[in-house]
Amino acid sequence: MLKTRIITAIVLLAVLLPVLFSQNVVAFGVVATVFFGAAMWEAMRLFGQRVPLMYALIWSVMFAFCVFGGGFNANQQLFMLCVVLWLLRFTPSLAIGLPAMPKPPLGRSFGNTFLSTAFIVALFGCFIAILTLFSRSPLYLLSVMVLVWIADIGAYFSGKAFGRRKLAPSISPGKSWEGAIGGCLAVLLLSIVTIVAAPSVPWLFDTFAVRLQARFGWAVALAVLVLVVAASVVGDLFESQLKRRAGMKDSSSLLPGHGGVLDRIDALIPVLPLAALISIWL
Repeated sequence: MLKTRIITAIVLLAVLLPVLFSQNVVAFGVVATVFFGAAMWEAMRLFGQRVPLMYALIWSVMFAFCVFGGGFNANQQLFMLCVVLWLLRFTPSLAIGLPAMPKPPLGRSFGNTFLSTAFIVALFGCFIAILTLFSRSPLYLLSVMVLVWIADIGAYFSGKAFGRRKLAPSISPGKSWEGAIGGCLAVLLLSIVTIVAAPSVPWLFDTFAVRLQARFGWAVALAVLVLVVAASVVGDLFESQLKRRAGMKDSSSLLPGHGGVLDRIDALIPVLPLAALISIWL
């Protein structure tokens, strides 16, 4: 299993890193469209749609039209809508817990149709945000994604060492409050080091945390970073909830050893539109 994970990770890095740093918008748009289509297919399966591939193809065409038609640079309203959906629809469902979620067959209920439509919008907004942040610079996009990865790594080790109080036991029994706090502290520490080091390392000025602090000051920057970590935790938990109610361990097996695309980007789905919205003001 570990060998499979490592091989898959190496292959993904070999494909994604050259495309990311090539600064070729067309090549990056093609890769983003492929991953968006895969994520959409997985999402439709989680929501019990009978023809998930058809939905994935339709939305992929729409996404490609936005990408190659140049319509992804002015999406403040889309990013605001995504933030509102996570704040008012998805996050409250975590507090309600798993028992209140609709039972299979999922695709036949009005509540599931509404929820799946809202999630499609959130997923669409996430990938448009990827392109928007990439258009600023590959490093800028990577600097936002690194915050989520550091939060996840910090949460894992903090949870292993200190985890006592379960964060959402009916959704993801392995996650704890101590882990979430540890992940948050890891992000804040990394960001503080980055901001302090930026005057001596000029390329760091093109990163999210540094620009945030330069524009709004320390207090607002740290508050926003805490919000980013909280959003990443919500995204992770929400996808776990979707998988549990659908009776699936992984969103798919498209990435051997890693599960599916949604399993890799779940924490990024609420974070990237939020970061793209904030970046409009930076």
